[in-house]
Amino acid sequence: FVFITGGVVSSIGKGIVAASLGRLLKSRGYNVSILKLDPYLNVDPGTMSPIQHGEVFVTDDGAETDLDLGHYERFTSAETSRRSNATTGRIYAHIIEKERRGDFLGGTVQVIPHVTDAIQDWIERVGAIPVDGTGRRPEVCIIELGGTVGDIESAPFVEALRQFQFRVGPENMCVIHVSLVPVLGSVGEQKTKPTQHTVQTLRSLGMYPTMLACRSQSMLEGSVREKLALFCHVPTDHILSIHDVSNIWRVPLLLRDQGAHRVIMSTLKLAPRQPLDMRRWEARADRWDALEEDVHIAVCGKYTGLSDSYLSVIK
Repeated sequence: FVFITGGVVSSIGKGIVAASLGRLLKSRGYNVSILKLDPYLNVDPGTMSPIQHGEVFVTDDGAETDLDLGHYERFTSAETSRRSNATTGRIYAHIIEKERRGDFLGGTVQVIPHVTDAIQDWIERVGAIPVDGTGRRPEVCIIELGGTVGDIESAPFVEALRQFQFRVGPENMCVIHVSLVPVLGSVGEQKTKPTQHTVQTLRSLGMYPTMLACRSQSMLEGSVREKLALFCHVPTDHILSIHDVSNIWRVPLLLRDQGAHRVIMSTLKLAPRQPLDMRRWEARADRWDALEEDVHIAVCGKYTGLSDSYLSVIK
């Protein structure tokens, strides 16, 4: 199990990181599934305005889900479904339904252990469902936790993940924390303090990141990596620079060049099954950048206040 958490700000790119890691592990010969946990109380995003949360991605079975599932499908060709996206609302609705039936035999229903157990059960159950059309059980499950660590909404999920490491064992769990390294002032100095604070929060909750994926405008400087390693208790080669690139198809290549897949496979004790061949992926990224002629395509939409409202249509 590979868990993707986020800090400092929301919409930092956790979905792209999760999808890119899925692409790399799949290219190494592993069957990968990707799930999304969302901390909001809506049962699904179907009743939410796309201006608030981005597009509603509709899966093959007709489920209205989070937009990141679209990234998962486009990057890994995984077949997502209504089971691939769980919200706080869905988890609570499931627990309340059990309580009304009397399944708890008169016991007091609480966040711990009932909500946290339900989250862990969902991860284990849905993570084992085939997603590649062959009927084969996934060997690696990537779970993205939406929102920002430290928010009150995500607290039950983080606690569930803390407990989960004891359920499956440390050799079956890898945590990647996506954080922000902003640049302030005309000098262009990369600031590590926001990442230090969010890692401190994560560690105080009992979660210890295996890797840091640092979002920044430009490549992380060597001194910045060393400072983050010192203050965040993460080896220097486990700190990934997720800097701005010309198009999102280059993110898997960025992670490949920094050996992200090797760290995950080493942590989970997975042996490579095939050479990492990303030539077709490189061709796609190069083709995107090589376009020279402008073509204007009009998209008529109701929710035009946010560019993510019609993300899949645009992609």
